[in-house]
Amino acid sequence: MDRLDLISRIEDARQLLYRMHMEYGSLLHPEVIQQSVVLDGLINQYNRVKVGKAMN
Repeated sequence: MDRLDLISRIEDARQLLYRMHMEYGSLLHPEVIQQSVVLDGLINQYNRVKVGKAMN
């Protein structure tokens, strides 16, 4: 997966997290937490790609 694709997926996940937070009214709702985990994973993946490119 390339950086631009990851950036797009991160933005989509971020927007979904925001909408879920507004819908459930809490950052502690299990579905909101799960979406946060998804977003964190995408951000971590992006950082790994970014660091990998910097090392080359």
